[in-house]
Amino acid sequence: MDIILLKKVGGLGNLGDKVTVRPGYGRNYLIPTGTAVPATADNLKAFEERRAELEAQALAALAEAEQRKARLEGLTVAIARKAGDEGRLFGSVGTADIAEAITEAGVPVEKSEVRLPAGPFRAIGEHAVELHLHSDVDITVQIEVVPAD
Repeated sequence: MDIILLKKVGGLGNLGDKVTVRPGYGRNYLIPTGTAVPATADNLKAFEERRAELEAQALAALAEAEQRKARLEGLTVAIARKAGDEGRLFGSVGTADIAEAITEAGVPVEKSEVRLPAGPFRAIGEHAVELHLHSDVDITVQIEVVPAD
């Protein structure tokens, strides 16, 4: 299936690229989320008319992500959870907990921007968490899971 990308997609292409993807990926994810449109003659013409507007939106999103990255530099966030004597948590600290704690610290972060490749944290201590703010902007922040009193 041929599509035109309306946003930059990591591993696939940049704004305005005409790429071939598997039909299910295009039909079920890229097109419904507004990331791409089918590569028809009408859509190609409409895209060329809107290209400047879409590029301006992409630059604004990148600038906003860079600004948030600057605010996150050197940030350490503490999250208190009940834990046993050996430091194991009763439960876990996941992406939603981390996003909420960083947002409370003053920088808005969505749950989908938090990357935990090894899964949620199940022990107290300091953990490095990668935030994917934009397809070109990543940052690592320190999360300190502390036992609640």
